[in-house]
Amino acid sequence: MHSLSWTTFRNTIMAFCLMVFLISCNNHKEESQLFSYQGKYPDESAQNITITMSDSGKVSFVVTTPILNRYSSDSLNYTDCPEGIQIVSYTEWGEKQAVITADYAAYENNSVYKASKNVVIRDVIKGDTLETEEIIWDQRTRTIYSNTLVKQKKADGSVNYGDGFTADERFTKYTIVHPRGEMNGFDF
Repeated sequence: MHSLSWTTFRNTIMAFCLMVFLISCNNHKEESQLFSYQGKYPDESAQNITITMSDSGKVSFVVTTPILNRYSSDSLNYTDCPEGIQIVSYTEWGEKQAVITADYAAYENNSVYKASKNVVIRDVIKGDTLETEEIIWDQRTRTIYSNTLVKQKKADGSVNYGDGFTADERFTKYTIVHPRGEMNGFDF
C-alpha cells in the first residue's frame, strides 16, 4: 500500500512539472530566441541553478547561475551561462577561499571552462582581488589562467597590472604575468 501511494504521488508531481514546463514554454517564445548558440537552440535550459562539487565528502566549489543552457549534436557539446556565473571555492577545512564572478561562462566539447566579461576573482582569505576580461579553468591541470590584461588590487591598497596570470584552481596561489605597478618589497 505504501509503495502504491508513493507511485501515485510521484506520477502526479511529474505530470504537474510537465504541465508547468509546457505552459512556460508557450509563454516565453520570444525569450527563447536569446538562448541560441551559432543558430542552434538549447536542448536543455534551466533557471536558478546551484551546483555543489565535493571531494571526499568536503565541499570544494559551489557554482550558481541564473540560466544554464546545454546544446548538443554530433559535433557540438556546449554549455553556457549567458546571464553570468558565480563560483565559490572552499579550503579543505570548509572556509571560503575565493569568489569568482563573470557576466558569461561556457564549457565546450568537454575541454575547459571559460568565464568572460567583467571577471572578478576575490581571494577572501588574503583580501586580494583580480579583474580581467577572460579566465580559463582547466580541470585536467587543476589551474586557472588568463592571457588578457589583469588588474590586481592587494589588501594593502596597492594596485598592479599584468598581461595575465596563472593560479591553482582554488586560487590559493597565483602569479601575475609581466607585473607592473605599485609593488611592496614583500611581493618579490
